[in-house]
Amino acid sequence: MFVPCHALAVTAAGKYIVKNYFYYYLFKFSAALGEEIFYITFLPFTYWNIDHSVSRRMIIVWSIVMYIGQVSKDILKWPRPLSPPVVKLEMRTNAEYGMPSTHAMAATAISFSFFIATMNQYKYPFELGLAAAFVFSTLVCLSRLYTGMHTVLDVIGGALISAMLLVLLYPAWDTIDHLLLTSPFCPLVSIVVPLFLCYNYPKLDYYSPTRGDTTTILGAAAGATVGFWLNNQYAAPAHTGTSAQPGLPLASSAVVFVLARFFTGILVVLLARWLTKSAVLAVLGHRYQFPRGDLQARRRLEVEVPYKFVTYCCVGFTATVLVPLLHQLLGLM
Repeated sequence: MFVPCHALAVTAAGKYIVKNYFYYYLFKFSAALGEEIFYITFLPFTYWNIDHSVSRRMIIVWSIVMYIGQVSKDILKWPRPLSPPVVKLEMRTNAEYGMPSTHAMAATAISFSFFIATMNQYKYPFELGLAAAFVFSTLVCLSRLYTGMHTVLDVIGGALISAMLLVLLYPAWDTIDHLLLTSPFCPLVSIVVPLFLCYNYPKLDYYSPTRGDTTTILGAAAGATVGFWLNNQYAAPAHTGTSAQPGLPLASSAVVFVLARFFTGILVVLLARWLTKSAVLAVLGHRYQFPRGDLQARRRLEVEVPYKFVTYCCVGFTATVLVPLLHQLLGLM
């Protein structure tokens, strides 16, 4: 495990003591950049405040890369680093296999797809954009070593797989984007294909959060994709990001509008997630006769897939359709 010198110390009881809080918080924060809290904030932020086309490309690349990464883990079944000797600072994903690191895959995919999608649309130094993408992905990769969740091979493998997928997908970006916006079959395909993949996810001998996480990602992408198509069919208003071009000083009023769009949108998205999750779990609980707090029941295939898919499909749809409409209603466009 990569741990900067004197960053952590392990007691006789097996617990760790933080000796360098700079590294500790830096890499704990960096690890969060590959988790749901980042996805549910940064991806909508780009849609509401930067450019719809950039957001569409990132979401499609992110969902494809993450699905391949999650499935690869459960096919390869490479274990995570043993503890001891490493010190593990996270427990939620400990039940998952290690190779490849999906944090490394997501960070590489999001940072470099954002860089590629914006470098010809906005005026900023090419070297600055490339360096930012590299630093972002490197910090997330190093955080997985620091937290003891992956080996060096896991991280390198994840970053290389993601880079390879980016190279393969880039020539088809415009074609895929055109089909998503114009094909009459887009809404049907966007729902049916991800649902099929979720229900046919590789089976394991024990429960792992990978199927649930994959369903969350594909559900959010499905809802967002339907929203993209619907917005294009009805010519929904789009924020083009002209007021937020890198390299130009932002007026105070523009900053206020950016923040207002973001916080208003996040509140609506979180409310939609809570309401949808509550409603879907209530329906499924009645159908399969289990109380809402029964964690074991919620891990069953017939419960986990529909409740997570519908919940996050609603999140994606809310972020791409309902929130922009609210922004327009409030005069925030």
